Amino acid sequence: MPSDPSADRESRGPATPDDGWRIRRTGADLERLGETESVFALGNGWVGWRGNLDEGVPCGMPGSYLNGFHEQRELTYPEDGYAFPQRSDTVVSAQNAALIRLWVGPGGGPREPLDVRTGTLHEHERVLDLRAGVVHRRTDWTSPGGHRIRITSTRLVSLPRRPVAAVRYVVEAVDAPVDVRVCSDLLANERVPENSDDPRAASVIHDPLTAETGRAGGLDGVLVHRTERSAQRVAVAVAHGLAAPAGFTTDTDRAPDRFRLAVAGRLCPGQRLELTKFAAHECATVDGTPPDELADLVADEADAARAEGFAGLLAAQRAALDAAWATADVTLDGDPELQQAVRFSVFHLLQAGRADADRTIPAKGLTGNGYDGHVLWDTEGYVLPVLTYLAPEVARAALRWRHAHLPEARERAAELRLTGATFPWRTLGGRECSGYWPAGTAGLHVNADIADAVLRYVDATGDQEFLAGPGVDLLVETARLWHGYGHRDEDGTFHLTGVTGPDEYAALIDDNLFTNLLARRNLRGAADAVERHPEAADRLGVAPAEVAGWRAAADAMFVPYDGKRGVHQQAAGSTEQPEWDFADTAEDDYPLLLHFPYLELYRHQVVKQADLVLAMLRCPGEFTAEEKARNFAYYEARTVRDSSLSAPVQAVLAAEVGHLDLAYDLFAEAALHDLADLGDKTADGLHLAALAGAWLVVAQGFGGLRDDRGVLSFDPRLPRRLRRVVFSLRWHGQRLRVTLTPDGVRYELPDTTPDATVELWHRGERVAVTGAAPVTRPLPAVPDPGPEPPSPPGRRPARR
Repeated sequence: MPSDPSADRESRGPATPDDGWRIRRTGADLERLGETESVFALGNGWVGWRGNLDEGVPCGMPGSYLNGFHEQRELTYPEDGYAFPQRSDTVVSAQNAALIRLWVGPGGGPREPLDVRTGTLHEHERVLDLRAGVVHRRTDWTSPGGHRIRITSTRLVSLPRRPVAAVRYVVEAVDAPVDVRVCSDLLANERVPENSDDPRAASVIHDPLTAETGRAGGLDGVLVHRTERSAQRVAVAVAHGLAAPAGFTTDTDRAPDRFRLAVAGRLCPGQRLELTKFAAHECATVDGTPPDELADLVADEADAARAEGFAGLLAAQRAALDAAWATADVTLDGDPELQQAVRFSVFHLLQAGRADADRTIPAKGLTGNGYDGHVLWDTEGYVLPVLTYLAPEVARAALRWRHAHLPEARERAAELRLTGATFPWRTLGGRECSGYWPAGTAGLHVNADIADAVLRYVDATGDQEFLAGPGVDLLVETARLWHGYGHRDEDGTFHLTGVTGPDEYAALIDDNLFTNLLARRNLRGAADAVERHPEAADRLGVAPAEVAGWRAAADAMFVPYDGKRGVHQQAAGSTEQPEWDFADTAEDDYPLLLHFPYLELYRHQVVKQADLVLAMLRCPGEFTAEEKARNFAYYEARTVRDSSLSAPVQAVLAAEVGHLDLAYDLFAEAALHDLADLGDKTADGLHLAALAGAWLVVAQGFGGLRDDRGVLSFDPRLPRRLRRVVFSLRWHGQRLRVTLTPDGVRYELPDTTPDATVELWHRGERVAVTGAAPVTRPLPAVPDPGPEPPSPPGRRPARR
C-alpha cells in the first residue's frame, strides 16, 4: 500500500502515555486489528460495541453485543454420558448500528470506497479517551483515484442511557472538490470469522438472526430480529442528525437484514458533511414484548437521544465518569506506562456492568466473543471484589443475577444427585454450558466463590437488606452443597473429594486446599447469616440442627499439609507427585494445554494458575507469615502462568512476603496483558479478570489491603520504582483514600462531614479515620525475605 513516508506506523502495544488518560493507536494497524478492536471497545454493561473501524472494513471481528443476548447450539460427544449438557449458549451480535461507509469519486464517475488498505494513508489515528468515555478517530486519505479527504469521528456508548450508543462522523474535502456518498447502515448477520481450534476460542453461529419486522422513514430506521433456539427477540433503531452543504440528497432503503440511510453530494475544500447517528438497543424473550412494541420502544429511545443531542450525550458521559473516577482513579508516580495501563484496566471494569439491570459480567465483558461470551468464576473471584470497593451497586446487581438463576442451580444439583445448588462452571443464561472440558463439572469451587463475593460485599457495604434476601438464599444453598457433598473419615475429619480447584492442570483431586478453605468460609457465613436473620431461616426451611451441622463440618474441614517439606499441599498428596520436566519443555510448548494431554498435566506438579497462592490471598488468616513465605516459594517454582488469572495473585503474595521486585514485574504483566496482548488472545475480547487484577495488586499488594474477616486492614509497602501510590475505596458508604509515599501512608475521608468515621487496622494498630483530618503512619520497612524464589525456566515475568 503506498503511504506517506511521514506517517507514524507504530501500532503494537500501548502508545507513549501523554497525560495517562488516553490510549492512542496510529497507522493502519492491519496486523493487529482484532487486538485494537478489543482495546477500543466501548460498553455500558448492557450494550457493547467493539472498536471496529466506522466503515466496517478491514475488520478482525465485528461485534455489537447486548448483555445476555445469545443463541443456542447443540453439543455433541463421541460418547454421551449422564448429565452431560446437551446445549450450550453462545453470544451472537445484535444488529450492528456502528457502521458508516464512505465512497469518493469524481462528478458523474465511479466512486471508490474508503479502505485504509488502499490508496495513500497520510494520517490515521484512533484515541480511547478514558476520562470522556469515547473513541476519537482521525483519518487523512487519498483514494487510488487521487481524491483526498479527511474523516473525523467520535463514538460513545452511553453510561447514563442504558440502550443508547452514538457516533458523529465528519467528512471534509482537503485540496479539491470531491463527490462523496456516505451510507449509515444498520446490519444484521454480519459474517464472523472462524477462529482456531483453541478450546478458549468462541464457537461461531452463522446467520443467527431471523428478520421479523422493520421500518424506515425520514432519516430513521428500525430492525427487529429473533433467534430460533434461544427464543430471544432483539430490536435496534437508528435516528440521524445531518448537517450538509446545499445540494446534498438523502434516501433510505430497507431489506430484511439491513437499513441504510444514504447521503450524497459534492464537497468543496472548506466544507464539511456531518452525520450523527443515535442508536438504541433492546432485547426480550419471544413470548414477551411483541415485535412492533419493541420497535416502538427503541425508536422512542433513539429519538430521545437525538433530542438530547450529541453534545448532551458527551456531557452526560463525562459527568458519569467524573463521578466514577472520584473513587476509582489510581495514581502511580514513577511509571507512566503502568499509570496508563491501570487506568485502562479500571475504565473497562467501570463500563462492564450496570447497577440498574439484572445482568452480570462475562469473562470478556462485552468486548468480544471469547469463551462464547460465558460467565465464569472469574466474575466473583476477581471482578466483583474490585467493584465492591469502586462501584458496590454494580457488584450487588451482578450477585442478584446469580440469585435470579438459583432455580437452575438447584436443578443442576438435583441432576448431579447433590444437595443445595450447583452453579455452572460456564454459563450465559443460567444453565451449564461447559461441554469441551468435562472436568469442569467438578469445579464446584464456583459455589464458594459466589458465597465469598456475597460475604465481602456485605462486609464492605453493611447491606443487611441484601443479606436478608438474595444474600442468605445464595449462602444457604451453597452451604447445603458442601454439607451434602463432603464426608467424614474415621477420625471425624471432613473431606471434599473429587473436585477441581482453580488450577485447571489438576482435576478430580481430593481436598483441594482452596476449595476446602472457601467452603469452610461459606459454611460459617451461611450459619451466621441465618442466625442473624431467623425469618430467612424459616423461609428457607433451615433448622437449628442443619446450622449446627454446617458449623461442625467447617470446624472439622481437612487442611492438607506436607510436614516433610514444610508447605501446604494444593490438594491431598499433591507434593508427592512427579515433578514436571521443565528442562525439556520448550518456549513454544506454552501454553501447555495446547501441546500436552491433560493426563500428563494432571499427574505432575505443574500449576497453570495460582491456586494455593490464591487461597492465601482469600483466606490470609489461615496461614502464618512463615507458612506464606514457604508456600509462595514452593509454588512459584511450579506455576507457569498459562492463565491471565495468575500474575496478579502471585504479585500480591510476592509483595506480602517481601519480594517487591518480583511483585512489580508480575504487576506489569497483569496490567499490560491486553494492552500489549501478552497472551496473544486479546483479539477475541479483553481479559476482565486480569484487568481487575491490576487494581487488586495496587490495593492488596502495595496497599496491603485485607478484608477476609469483616474488618478493613492495611500493611502497605511501596515498590522502589514508584514515588507515590494513591487509591480509594468505598467502605460502608464512605470514600477512603490511601496515599503511600516513602515518608509514610495517609488515610483520609476527602468528601464527607467531620464526624464521619471509618475504622481500620494499620499493621495491627486500630485506627479511626474521620472526616476532620487525615491520619498518617510511618511506612513500615519490609524485612529482607532472602533470595527471590525461582520461577520455572523461561517463565519469570519480564523485568521492568
